[in-house]
Amino acid sequence: MVLTGLTAVGASAAEAASGLFVLSVTAGLGSLLFSWRTRLPVVFAWSTPGAALLAGATVPDGGYADAVGAFLLAGVLYALTGLVRPLGDLVARIPMPLANAMLAGVLLVLCVQPFLAVADEPAAIAPVLLTWLVLLRVARRWAVPGAFAAALVVIVVSGSLGDVRGGDLAPALTFTAPSIDPLTVLAIGVPLHLVTMTSQNIPGVAVLASFGYRAPLRPALAYAGAMTVATAPLGGSSINLAAISAALAAGPTAGDDPDRRWVAGVSCGVTNLVLGPLAALVTTVSAVAPAGVIAAVAGLALIGTFAAAASAALADEGYREAAAVTFVVAASGLTMGGVGAAFWALVAGGLFVAVVRVSASPSTPR
Repeated sequence: MVLTGLTAVGASAAEAASGLFVLSVTAGLGSLLFSWRTRLPVVFAWSTPGAALLAGATVPDGGYADAVGAFLLAGVLYALTGLVRPLGDLVARIPMPLANAMLAGVLLVLCVQPFLAVADEPAAIAPVLLTWLVLLRVARRWAVPGAFAAALVVIVVSGSLGDVRGGDLAPALTFTAPSIDPLTVLAIGVPLHLVTMTSQNIPGVAVLASFGYRAPLRPALAYAGAMTVATAPLGGSSINLAAISAALAAGPTAGDDPDRRWVAGVSCGVTNLVLGPLAALVTTVSAVAPAGVIAAVAGLALIGTFAAAASAALADEGYREAAAVTFVVAASGLTMGGVGAAFWALVAGGLFVAVVRVSASPSTPR
């Protein structure tokens, strides 16, 4: 997903590999340091919704350098959200149904890719789809890893790996000087900040709280912002507090003693640090894969996220129509004034709420 997102906004294979590398390292370092110092299972991760947002975007007029500038501005916003309370309160007041609807609309475009690709490349895509479907029935948690394994088999059988050179597998950092384009900041930077805050950081705090832990939100946002700013020229699009990974590290599966579950956060950090140098290998294999295979795996991996986002977006009757408007605009691929659909989706949903004056349920944040 990270590779797909970075490539969609103009990154070369080397730049995408650099981004995956630094995201793995900074997320791993954050998990290790925060879990060790706080004795809490604090886990950082790259922003999957953010990567999906990038994957649904287009290359800015100024190329990848403009996207890097948007990453940098998103990092500044993360830090400010943690340090400036009114800004954090403002983000928290965004109706969650609208944020989820924007995410679901962006994800829809990606989730249809496997089913479109199978019509064009049935021999390459059908084994991936069938593996995913069978594993959903017999071993659900292995469905996406199984689809990825099937994709690797397809790549090997296709003979594509014969073009890979040993030097392509070595990890390397690629620097891109950022350029700040206001339209790209609106189209990528602001939606990236909002979707990461509402779909990752805030749920991550809630997940930890559900297991009795108080997340160090302000220091975590300061770290995420600082690391995103520092690594944006190297492809670091966004890191954040984890949500799903946090549930694994903070829950009973990480141990019977809640006071010892911080060890799971440390081990998660160490694992990310170990896997980071493999970024070039993953990128190289992805680059030589038959057409549509990697997009198919990414689409299948996001179907669960899409289902959760769409369900959450439409669950509240008070915001249902506003969420539907947001979803439709986000899925439309609309570009207006050089600004993409994700931003206009939030604008459309917010305008709908303001004009129609939707009456929210008491449980819904306003």
